[in-house]
Amino acid sequence: MTAGLTLDDVAERMTCSTSKISRLETGKGVPKVPDVSELLRIYGADSDRERALLLRLVHDGREHGWWESYTEGVQPERHFLDSPSRYTSLENDARTVRCFDLTTVHGLLQTEDYMRAVLREWLAHHSDDEIERLVALRLRRQEALLRPRNPLEFVDVLDESVLWRPVGGHGVIAGQLQRLLELIQLPNVTVLVLPAETGLLRAHVAAFVLLGIPEELGSDVVYVEGQAGNAYLDARSDVELYEGVFQDVLDRALDPDASAVMIHRYLAQHAPQ
Repeated sequence: MTAGLTLDDVAERMTCSTSKISRLETGKGVPKVPDVSELLRIYGADSDRERALLLRLVHDGREHGWWESYTEGVQPERHFLDSPSRYTSLENDARTVRCFDLTTVHGLLQTEDYMRAVLREWLAHHSDDEIERLVALRLRRQEALLRPRNPLEFVDVLDESVLWRPVGGHGVIAGQLQRLLELIQLPNVTVLVLPAETGLLRAHVAAFVLLGIPEELGSDVVYVEGQAGNAYLDARSDVELYEGVFQDVLDRALDPDASAVMIHRYLAQHAPQ
């Protein structure tokens, strides 16, 4: 290729498998706008006309991403290097989401006040307008849990520390815990608590999400957050590795009833006296 890069080079920069790059380059995969945009950057396509043409072809080849009106112009944080549209496009294709959260409640379960407090802390260099657009994006993403047909199947294991950490203050976390208790009533939502007494597990290395993608749209993906950037892993060996890590926390987490009891207990502690 004219950029002088191998498949391995491109895959490393995209934080994905070489097989995914190969599928995209040979036309065997379904391209997504965020992926193509990132490839153009890696390949050094500096012609605005060329970029616009290729991205328009991608748009024409698949349904326009509803999330783009929220993410257009929102710049990645220097410590969170990927565009917010990249994860959203994958989550939009997913039929199942399984995750382990060790610092904050997952975005699909967050209240508006809680997500605003999280984003302002993590994205300190973003403008108020960008934060509000990302808040609106998260609220829109949450509709997948409530859609009448084929709602997203969601399984989340929360580290107990998430329940006591006063993100945004006691009032905000109290509202968030109340929201969790409401959402776990949905048949497609499962929230389990990993008690602190369990100790340190492999899962505590970093929060991660397992996205179950239908075969016709691609392969399953593991999303892993990190200070130096976020990784998207779709090699079968990586997916199987994280499935084992997730099964470990599932086995050690409280059952749904006991998890609800613990959430109630922390809600009582955060609630105004």
